[in-house]
Amino acid sequence: MNKNKFRGTGVALITPFKSDHSIDFDALERLIHFNIDNGIDYFVSLGTTGETATLSKEERNKVWAFTAKSVKGKVPLVAGIGGNNTAEIVETARQFRQDGFEAILSVSPYYNKPAQEGIYRHFMQIAEASPLPIILYNVPGRTGSNIAASTTIRLAKASEQFIGIKEASGNFAQCMHIMKEKPGNFLVISGDDIITLPLVSLGIDGVISVVAQAFPKDFSGMVHEALQGNFAAAQQLHLKLLDYMEWFFEEGSPGGVKAALHVLGICEQVLRLPLVPVSDTLYQRIAASVRKYNQ
Repeated sequence: MNKNKFRGTGVALITPFKSDHSIDFDALERLIHFNIDNGIDYFVSLGTTGETATLSKEERNKVWAFTAKSVKGKVPLVAGIGGNNTAEIVETARQFRQDGFEAILSVSPYYNKPAQEGIYRHFMQIAEASPLPIILYNVPGRTGSNIAASTTIRLAKASEQFIGIKEASGNFAQCMHIMKEKPGNFLVISGDDIITLPLVSLGIDGVISVVAQAFPKDFSGMVHEALQGNFAAAQQLHLKLLDYMEWFFEEGSPGGVKAALHVLGICEQVLRLPLVPVSDTLYQRIAASVRKYNQ
């Protein structure tokens, strides 16, 4: 497959909810068109940002089908399929047959705290079952365990099913070791909005972003400028977005970005428990800034 389709700015879509906490498909369609029209390169549907842990299997299938229908092939799609029950994830990946999706994003198993050998065997079983290529996802701040650089390299060399990794460890040294040892066509994608620009300077391939879905034009512009080596232009956009890169995660994600999208008139500020909307103090700070940003 052409892996360059996953260079640039991927957006980790939220799942919009109505006030009764049912899925708001009209809002999801507005969000998809807002992002495509403003230059993002691909979507991740039902990753962590999509509050996937709170959706039933039936709801997940409806969101994937609706997203593919709304996107209409205009940008590539990645499905979030991960968890800490290897057998269950293997079966979900094996049976995944949604049209329009070209890869899966699979998070490292959380809570169990497996050894590196366990992480390696977990992903190898998924690779053997999945009809789609796999982007690994390392986010130790959420999972409680880290995919070591040596394990990432071992997986990248063991199977061509692994086309890249979303690295959200915040560990520059680890990212550099992956860059140094990886196969040439293996993608390294930032999972941290705030350090995406410096990571691109080290040679990574872009970002899967939360912030970008509220500011798709400027965020994708920053990434594209950086990938082309225009770091002065990229730095200006990075600094313009810097406050949002902090505020959107100040009280947990996706509460911050849902507050901004509410201000923009795209969706309600509703989350499913155990997540809750941001405090009124943070909402007012985001709202005032977003209104000024768009003047």
